[in-house]
Amino acid sequence: MRPRRKALLTAAGGAALLAAPLAVALPSAAQSADTLDIGIHVEGDRIVEADGSELLLRGVSHAHTWYLNETGSFADIDDAGANAVRVVLSDGTRWNQNGPDDVANVVDLCWQNELICVLEDHDTTGYGEEAAASTLDQAVDYWISLLPVLEGTEDHVIVNIGNEPYGNDAATNEGWAADTSAAIQRLRDAGFDHTIVVDAPNWGQDWQGTMRAQAPQVAAADPDGNTVFSVHMYGVYATGQAVTDYIDAFDAMGLPLIVGEFGHDHSDGNPDEDTIMSYTRSQGIGWFAWSWSGNGGGVEYLDMVRQFDPAQRTDWGDRVITGPDGLSQTSVKASVFGGGGPEPTDEPTDDPTDEPTDDPTDEPTDEPGACEAAFEVVNDWGSGFQGQVTVTGGSGGTSGWTTQFTLPSGTSIGSLWNADHSVSGSTVTASDMGWNGTLSAGQSTSFGFTANGTAPSSVAVTCAD
Repeated sequence: MRPRRKALLTAAGGAALLAAPLAVALPSAAQSADTLDIGIHVEGDRIVEADGSELLLRGVSHAHTWYLNETGSFADIDDAGANAVRVVLSDGTRWNQNGPDDVANVVDLCWQNELICVLEDHDTTGYGEEAAASTLDQAVDYWISLLPVLEGTEDHVIVNIGNEPYGNDAATNEGWAADTSAAIQRLRDAGFDHTIVVDAPNWGQDWQGTMRAQAPQVAAADPDGNTVFSVHMYGVYATGQAVTDYIDAFDAMGLPLIVGEFGHDHSDGNPDEDTIMSYTRSQGIGWFAWSWSGNGGGVEYLDMVRQFDPAQRTDWGDRVITGPDGLSQTSVKASVFGGGGPEPTDEPTDDPTDEPTDDPTDEPTDEPGACEAAFEVVNDWGSGFQGQVTVTGGSGGTSGWTTQFTLPSGTSIGSLWNADHSVSGSTVTASDMGWNGTLSAGQSTSFGFTANGTAPSSVAVTCAD
C-alpha cells in the first residue's frame, strides 16, 4: 500500500530540517505547506499536476460497485493505454455502499497501475426523475466519511461528487447551481483539497444549457478555485456541431471541462464519437469512454471488452483504444507516476472529422444580413425523432436571433436544448440563450429537440434578429 502523500511530505520535511545548516533561512511552515500540499489542480481552463505538467485525462469508466471481484480490470485498463480510470462507487442509497477499506483498495489499485483515480458516486444518477436517487447533500455525507482514506491523495485522486445528479425535471434542475455550490463548499469545509468534478443535469447531457449558463457561478463558489465541469455526450451530441458548440462555450468562459462519459451509440440517439474524440484532442479536453465491461439492460454494446476479458475486445473497445484519436495516440501517463514524456507522435487533427451540417435545403425567408436557419432530422425511431436547427449569421452578422417553424399536425415537442422556446399549437418559436446569440457572417450555432410523431422530410424555418 502506498503511503499517503501528506505523510511522505511530513517525513521528508522533518529530514530536511534536521539536515539543514542552522545558518540557512528555511521557508516558513506555512509557505512549505502551501508549496508542497498542492496536488492536481486547475489553472485557468486547464487541469495540471502539482509540478505544473498539464494533465490530459484519457480513460474509461469501470463499474466497480457492481463487480467488486473484477479488480484485475485496473491492470487491464492500464494495459489498454489509459492514464486514468473513472470508478463507479455507491454511497449505499441505491446499491451496497463501498466503504473506506474498499475505497482505499481501489485507490491503491489505481496507484499500482499508474492511473489517475476519478472516484464518482453513482447513486445520485437522475435525481428529480429517479425516485431512488440520492441527493448531492447525501453524496457529500458519503465523501466526508471517506476523508480519512482520501486525505493526502490529492496528486492522483479526483472526486466526482455525483454522477448525472439531476434528470430532466426542469423545476428540480433550477436548484443545480445552488446545490452544487453548497456541495463544493461543504467538501472544502470538511478538509477536501482535491480537484472536484461536477456533472451536468439532464442525465449529464445538459440539453437545457443549465450548467453552461451557470458554470461561472459554481466555479466562483469554490474557495480553492479547483472545480472541473463534466458533460456526458450521448444522443444529444449526435452532430459535430453540437459537440464543438458545447466545448467552445466553456473555452470562451475560460472554465475547465471534461467529457465525463461518451459512447458510440445510445438509446436516445447516435453520438458523434469521431468529433468528440478529435475535437477534444485538438482542444486539449479530457475524456472517459463508457465503459470497460459489465453493461446490461440493452446497452451491452457499450462494453469495450466482453465479460471483463481483454482478449475479447469489442469494436467499441478497438475504437477507443487503437482508433483515431484514441488511447494509443493521445494518452500520456501522469508525471506523478514518472510519466509526462514526449507528446504522442501523431499530430492532432485540426478540425472535427465530420462536417457540421449540410447546406440548408430551404431558402431562408428573412432579409439578407440578418440570419438564416435550416432544419434536419438527425435521428428517427419511428414514433418520434430528434431534430436540429442550424442558425447561421447573414452577411451583416447578428447579435441575437429568433427562429420559427411549424411541425406537422399531431407532432409535439418533447424537449428542446440550446435555445429558449415557446410552442403555440404546432408552431415553435426558439430564440438564442445569450451566449449563442452573437454570430458573425457565416458563423453557425445550433439547437436541438426531440419530438413525438412522424419525422417530417423537410421543415421551413424563418430567422430574424
